Amino acid sequence: MTDYLTKDDVAKLLADPSPDQRTVLAGKMAHHFDNDKLTASERKLAEDIIRIMARDAIARVRQSLAENLKTSPNLPHDVAMTLARDVEAVAVPFIAMSKALSDTDLMELVRSGSSAKQSAIASRPEVSEPLASELIRIGDEETVAVLVGNEGAVLGENSLNQVIDRFGSSERIQGPLVHRSHLPLTVAERMVTLVSETLQNYLVSHHELPADTASDLILKSRERATVSLLTGGTDEKAVEQLVTQLAEGGRLTPSLLIRSLCMGDMVFFEVALAHLAAVPLHNARLLIHDGGVLAINAIYKKAGLPPGLLPVVRIAVDVARETPFDGEERDRERHSRRMIERILTQYEGLESADIDYLLNKLSDLARPAS
Repeated sequence: MTDYLTKDDVAKLLADPSPDQRTVLAGKMAHHFDNDKLTASERKLAEDIIRIMARDAIARVRQSLAENLKTSPNLPHDVAMTLARDVEAVAVPFIAMSKALSDTDLMELVRSGSSAKQSAIASRPEVSEPLASELIRIGDEETVAVLVGNEGAVLGENSLNQVIDRFGSSERIQGPLVHRSHLPLTVAERMVTLVSETLQNYLVSHHELPADTASDLILKSRERATVSLLTGGTDEKAVEQLVTQLAEGGRLTPSLLIRSLCMGDMVFFEVALAHLAAVPLHNARLLIHDGGVLAINAIYKKAGLPPGLLPVVRIAVDVARETPFDGEERDRERHSRRMIERILTQYEGLESADIDYLLNKLSDLARPAS
């Protein structure tokens, strides 16, 4: 049996127009349709035949046609939409692959189609950001799980946060979301507090989070995990976004600021203090580092932080000034160790939870590099 339409096929169809014969003919017609040797008149005839077959009363005839035309580069738009609007058995494989469908077409199908059709769109080799956003807004859990597991889908920070807003507690969503090749810092921070220990460890090892976060994540403390996410260096814009997110969620606590400062993350502390005090970051840095005791006292008070922790901040800023990062091996560990040792020996007003945290971190820092 040949794949392409012959005169014998037409003769058989005339003699026996059964569903079986029409199904075979539909497949052959689809192969014949993409023959680049067709003349203009032959192509027009082929298109007319395909239009008729796309409305055949028997679903398996249409299914055979759709399966064989799903990768066709020459398919007329009206035929593509006819097949895409068909029953799921016909439409789903076609929707998942056809390049004859534009984003406008796919948007229509997202809004009017079934969950199976939405999932087919979510699985396409390429899904634009507007289309992905619409799938997240309308789609059910299964559709969104398929979408976040598709590396061909363009998912920006806003889209990923919308996924968490709708389905953050869903294990069906968490797995593919955490396993995406890249997650913005703000999204990773949110995920840390939602997922299982196994997925937390995956976040640590696959999303440019420093290795020493593992111990914090196992404790399942939001503040401790958040501090760890910040260590190891992040770009300033990402830190600003994270600080805003933490503040909006009521998680930008004095304890978090002190812990991050003790771990050597001066950038986070500066950005957080500027946010809480409602002053420009440049001004905050001048007050913290170059304005003397009265200046740092003033911005600390304006930020609304507890007076009892002000001595810790002064000690930490002094140590940061005395122990700059030198770029040598384990410079961050040396810096953090000196910071924690100075604070624990010179200040007795810390909460017991913070003392335990700093002692644990000091123990970690004392271990030789593996």
